[in-house]
Amino acid sequence: MNYAKNILETIGNTPLVKLNSVTKEVDALVLAKVETFNPGNSVKDRMALKMIEDAEADGRLKPGGTIIEGTSGNTGMGLALAAIVKGYKCIFVISDKQSKEKMDILRAVGAEVVVCPTNVEPDDPRSYYSVSKRLGEETPNSWYVNQYDNPSNAKAHYEQTGPEIWEQTAGKITHFVVGVGTGGTVSGTAKYLKEKNPNIKIWGVDTYGSVFKKYHETGIFDENEIYPYITEGIGEDILPKNVDFSLIDGFTKVTDKDAAVFTRKIAKEEGIFVGNSAGSAIKGLLQLKDKFKPNDVVVVLFHDHGSRYVGKMFNDEWMRERGFLDQEITTAADLIKDHIELPLVTVKTEELVAHAIERMREYKISQIPVEDVTGFVGSVDETTLLRSYLESNDIAEKPIKDVMGDSYPVVQKTASIEEVSKLITKENQAVLVALDNGKYSIITKHDIISAI
Repeated sequence: MNYAKNILETIGNTPLVKLNSVTKEVDALVLAKVETFNPGNSVKDRMALKMIEDAEADGRLKPGGTIIEGTSGNTGMGLALAAIVKGYKCIFVISDKQSKEKMDILRAVGAEVVVCPTNVEPDDPRSYYSVSKRLGEETPNSWYVNQYDNPSNAKAHYEQTGPEIWEQTAGKITHFVVGVGTGGTVSGTAKYLKEKNPNIKIWGVDTYGSVFKKYHETGIFDENEIYPYITEGIGEDILPKNVDFSLIDGFTKVTDKDAAVFTRKIAKEEGIFVGNSAGSAIKGLLQLKDKFKPNDVVVVLFHDHGSRYVGKMFNDEWMRERGFLDQEITTAADLIKDHIELPLVTVKTEELVAHAIERMREYKISQIPVEDVTGFVGSVDETTLLRSYLESNDIAEKPIKDVMGDSYPVVQKTASIEEVSKLITKENQAVLVALDNGKYSIITKHDIISAI
C-alpha cells in the first residue's frame, strides 16, 4: 500500500505546469510552479514545517508549547497543520487587510487569531510585528517563529523548492520569477539554483508601497515609498533578514489593479485557481518579457490558492468598488449607470441656504441644481457657499436665489465622455443628463475621475 503517515508527508513535490494563454506574448517557455498542491494550499507549508522541526531540534519549541507568529495567513496555515499533527497550540497575529477567508481558515484549523491594523508603523505597539513579538514574550512555554528573520525559512527552499525546480526542468531553467515578501522563497531557491548554474537570473516581483525595488537598486531604505497597498503576500515596509539581495538580479513593481486583474486572468485563461501574488508574478513576468529569449525556460512560482480571495479579487463588486474592473465607458449614460435610478437632489430658489447645506450633508454631495417652476435656473456648491459664508455669517438664512451660480449644462444620454468632460470646468462643477422619462441625473467630477 502507498500512503502518507500523516498530512505533513504530502508537503512538496508540487507540479510544474506550462502556461499557454496569459503568457502568450512572451517568447520563451513559461512554467508555473503551482504550490497550491501542498496540503495547506501554499508554498508556506514547506518553511512552516522546517522552522518547527529546527525549533524542536534545538529546544526552542518544547512539548505542549504554543506557536506564535505574525502572518498574512498562509504561514499560519502551514504552522497550524504541523501543530495539529505534533500537538502544539497556535496564536496567529494577522493584519486587517488580509481576506476574511484567511482568518476563517486559520480559526477552522484550531488557531487563535488576533487582528491588528494595517496602516501603522512596524514599531507601533499595535502593528502585527509588535503584537506577535509581545505575545511571544508574555505567553508561557511559547515560541515566536519570526518567519522574516528565521533562517529555516530560506533553508526549506534551498533544500526543497530549488532542487525540485532544477530536477523538473532537467537543469534547463534560465530565469526564476517570484514575488518577494519574507524573502525565504526567493533567497533559498535562488541560492540552490545559482550554485547549480550562476547564469540563472532571479527576478523579484515587488508591489507599490513596498521598499524592496529601490533598496535593491540604490541601497536606500526610503520611508517615503511606504504606504498601504491592497496586494497580499508580497512587499514589505521592513527589510527581513531572509531577503538576500545579492542573490536577486532585479525587481519589477506591479500595481494593485494589475495584480488583481491578472489573478482573475490566470483562473479564466489557464484554469489554475491561484491567489493574489500569482497575479502580481504574471504581470511582473510580462513586464520583463524583453529579458527572455526563445530558448529560455522561465519558471514563475504561484504561492497560494484562489479560495483565500473569493471575497476579494474574485468578487466583481469588490473589484468594481476599487476601479479594478475594466468597463467600457463612452457616453453620459455609462457615467451615471450606478446612480441612474436615484432621484436627482435639487433645491428651490426660495428655499434657504440652510436647506441646501442640510441636503448636502444628508446625501453626502457637493453640488445641487437649483430649480423653480420653469425648470433649472441655477446651482450651488460647497465652494460657493463657503465664499458666501466668509462674506456674511448669516448666509444660512438667505434664500438660495441670492447665492446661486449659473445653471449646469444639460446633455443627452448619448453625449460622449469627451463632450461631458469639456463641460466640467473650475467654474462649472457638474453636468445634467436628460433621461427618457422627463427626469434628470447628474454627472460630477467624481463620476469622471471614477471612470478614469
